[in-house]
Amino acid sequence: MDGECHFLEGNLRARRRVNYVKTLLKEVGIEPERVEMYNLSAAAGQRFAAIANEMAEKIRALGPSPIKKARDAFKA
Repeated sequence: MDGECHFLEGNLRARRRVNYVKTLLKEVGIEPERVEMYNLSAAAGQRFAAIANEMAEKIRALGPSPIKKARDAFKA
């Protein structure tokens, strides 16, 4: 959980970095929902699989990356 990382404050620093990346994504026109951070223990394999599937569905619902759309339009 937050603050209970084996690497002391590693997960707190990671959370700040993820939030920063979300800010950058929004600034360049990419949905920040494409990036998420979850705190899990090593024993939470089933929860990890569920989260991975949820994220795949979320990204699929968002559609192709706006960067890819722009790149493909540029090629045409």
